[in-house]
Amino acid sequence: MKLVLSLFPGIDLLGRGFEAEGYCVVRGPDLLWGGDIREFHPPSGKFNGIIAGSPCQDFSKARRSPPSGYGNEMLAEFARVVTEAFPDWWLLENVPTVPRIQVAGYSVQRLDLNARECGMSQRRLRHFQFGSRHGLVISPQRQTPRGRADEPIALATEGKRTDRRDFSDFCEIQGLPRDFKLPGMSIAARYAAVGNGVPIPMARVIARAIRDSRLLPDDARLCACGCGRLVVGKGISATTACRKRLERSRRVVT
Repeated sequence: MKLVLSLFPGIDLLGRGFEAEGYCVVRGPDLLWGGDIREFHPPSGKFNGIIAGSPCQDFSKARRSPPSGYGNEMLAEFARVVTEAFPDWWLLENVPTVPRIQVAGYSVQRLDLNARECGMSQRRLRHFQFGSRHGLVISPQRQTPRGRADEPIALATEGKRTDRRDFSDFCEIQGLPRDFKLPGMSIAARYAAVGNGVPIPMARVIARAIRDSRLLPDDARLCACGCGRLVVGKGISATTACRKRLERSRRVVT
């Protein structure tokens, strides 16, 4: 059975994507519902995996104030829960500048995924870290983006704007049904809850990649750009786009 614990779930778009791929998801405590991960202690050896999207504000390039320290505190809580639960694997979603998670006994893989590579029309980038006790790696099956990225990104702050999109449209962009409701929340809180989530089609791509995770073949490596694609032969990048991404990153460093 694929039993998964979801941490920092909010309304859990990430968990909904895993459920759509056949996983059984148990949702942990969240401040949105009056819970606190700092008071949570999971049973050991009961969960196959742990998924989470920890608070990202301290690591975001869009941040306009000094880091509060809360982001690092929640990363430490995530690592603690993983250590206590001791699952076969774990997945953390955050921004690309998030620190690398280190949990004893787990190999770690980092990769980026864009919503357009998951059949969506919004150009939304998400960063994932995947940890495995058995040295497994994931390689998401990416679609070739088609046409223009004509959907504005679904941002959590949109609810504060006077020109915000209709809530039904906003939910549909994130993969939720148009009649999705969040009764009892303010307008801004509803948009924030939906906008903070991993788009469900992207969550499904990641869930399938974990289901199909495997050891690296002897003659293969992971692409150096961090996309998670496999590379066979002497090259270090999987595609032309990967090579250009590596070149851009080198220019930034130098």
